Amino acid sequence: MSDADWVPMNLDQQSFPSYFWKDGGLLADAPVDFAATFDGAMWVSTAPIDLPRFNRNPLRVVPHFTVPRHHHNVDEMLFVLAGEYSIEYDDEGGSKTVRVGPGEIFLSRAGTPYTMTAGPEGVTYIETWPRPVTELETVWHDRGWVRR
Repeated sequence: MSDADWVPMNLDQQSFPSYFWKDGGLLADAPVDFAATFDGAMWVSTAPIDLPRFNRNPLRVVPHFTVPRHHHNVDEMLFVLAGEYSIEYDDEGGSKTVRVGPGEIFLSRAGTPYTMTAGPEGVTYIETWPRPVTELETVWHDRGWVRR
């Protein structure tokens, strides 16, 4: 993917029907501002990937940006291509943090809350799911947001 293939992430995602707030309501009704939180922080690739059964989303994140705490209804796998993420996630024994660098993966199990913070060079990665993105639901937690 060349630099020309990257465009700013759509900031009108607060109204996505698959985004929920931690209390079960829609993210649109939460006391947070999606656009203000993510503004200029994430980029998505427009380059075609000829893998018809591969549910994926290539992303770039600016240095030190933290994706607010969230979890999904299905497992999600992250493949880091460049840079690094520091990922804090809940585990049976409490909270754990791992560093995921180039060529490494992180598997987030369905229902496991996690927060991702890009390293000093940012991070480029692909996230993928075992089911089509239309079946993906994201539950956002009250941590890491710009409030309304």
